[in-house]
Amino acid sequence: MKKTYVIAEIGINHQGDINIAKRLIDIAAASGCDAVKFQKRNPDVCVPEEQKSKPRSWPYPQNSIYPQKVHNNNLYREDMTYLEYKYKVEFGKEEYDEIDRYCKQQGISWSASPWDLDSLEFLMQYDIPFIKIPSAMITNEELMFAAKRTGKKVIISTGMSTFGEIERAITILKLPGDTAETLRPWNYDEVKEGKTACDFAVLHCNSTYPAPIDELNLSAIKTLKDRFKCEVGYSGHEFRLGTSVAAVYLGATIVERHITLDRTMEGSDHMASVEPQGLFKLVSGLRELERAYGDGELVVTESEKPVRKKLRG
Repeated sequence: MKKTYVIAEIGINHQGDINIAKRLIDIAAASGCDAVKFQKRNPDVCVPEEQKSKPRSWPYPQNSIYPQKVHNNNLYREDMTYLEYKYKVEFGKEEYDEIDRYCKQQGISWSASPWDLDSLEFLMQYDIPFIKIPSAMITNEELMFAAKRTGKKVIISTGMSTFGEIERAITILKLPGDTAETLRPWNYDEVKEGKTACDFAVLHCNSTYPAPIDELNLSAIKTLKDRFKCEVGYSGHEFRLGTSVAAVYLGATIVERHITLDRTMEGSDHMASVEPQGLFKLVSGLRELERAYGDGELVVTESEKPVRKKLRG
């Protein structure tokens, strides 16, 4: 069995604090993950106008991952708009320079999911091994084409997407065309046997945070492999760990899971993330599966030979 490429998704669970990001990088590296991944946005572009001025409060004083009691024993709260909040948890060049340096020091790769063209351009100044297009953005054709033009491996997640939307995104990556006009009319059957325009992988995903176990539909991994003849992985947002191991058994070669220091931290992703102890268990489980999978041949193993001789003569 091929070694599973494990991506620890830090996303914005660093809370805008480079020291928390480093702690999560340390945990990912120590557990045996292959890469950590962040999210990169231009909030002015990505936040819808109707949401920018919505009120948002922030419970964490600087350099703290837990709410703290302040005046009159009340919990700390910092009031702000939603746009201000998105900027608060957004890393810039100074932080990404440090992430790049620190990951090299720790011996682990890193990348980020660009949510817009500005962010994709920003990431290209670093030697990242892949570009990850999040589920929300695979219908953004301009971003998909721009990602393909970088020459990097492109990994896409397929959460909350119809089969037709997934097929269209993969067609962009499969065809050599550089603009949407070259892809019309859409017919994946015409290109499925052709040369792939860029190295890519598709991650089966459910975009609910956390995802209900009954809606994971892990069998879709085989559907994607059979239909598109490409590398398929799994991006999980459920509480369980065994489902990611099952995904690899079903054919996934990439596993991506969100990680956090503490699931009880406030934020959109923490509840669907894996805590440090769980991450170690997950990676260990994946490596055990790789060792146990075998080649399917029915033979007497080396450890069985003395047992066979003793019991059968």
